[in-house]
Amino acid sequence: MGKNQKRRGPLQALQFSAIGVTNAVVDIGALNLLLFLFPSEERMTLTLFNTIAYALAVTNSYIWNVFITFRDSAKGSTRQRLVFIVQGLISLGINNAVFLGFNALFQALGVPTWIRQNLAKGLAMLASFTASFFMMKYFVFKDFNRRYPNREQSSREENQ
Repeated sequence: MGKNQKRRGPLQALQFSAIGVTNAVVDIGALNLLLFLFPSEERMTLTLFNTIAYALAVTNSYIWNVFITFRDSAKGSTRQRLVFIVQGLISLGINNAVFLGFNALFQALGVPTWIRQNLAKGLAMLASFTASFFMMKYFVFKDFNRRYPNREQSSREENQ
């Protein structure tokens, strides 16, 4: 592993985390706006609102991560888009499960609604953020040419 690759891991995590802050603002902001406009305690409505908020944050994430965090390996290929959608759906499942689970737990503990929903959302974002980073790094934007350097060279030779 080269010196540049060693630095790349922590730098990617830092970039991903900074983008994660913008995602959190979009995610929690959208959820709170929906809950402010249409207050609800119903699980299906909470799931719908959480899904809308998460989808907005994931769209933000994809745009910024393609241009910043994973720009060296983001090809914009159909494969990458499909794998990104799959990881997004997995992360959404994690996000909804954690959000609903902790919301119910905090409700049972008597935590006030606004605090409960935001604490549950924060934990859901942390869980899905962590899963998403590893799925994007190792599956969506994996640097295929760095892992198989001969593949890149033989591809160039074929094009000449």
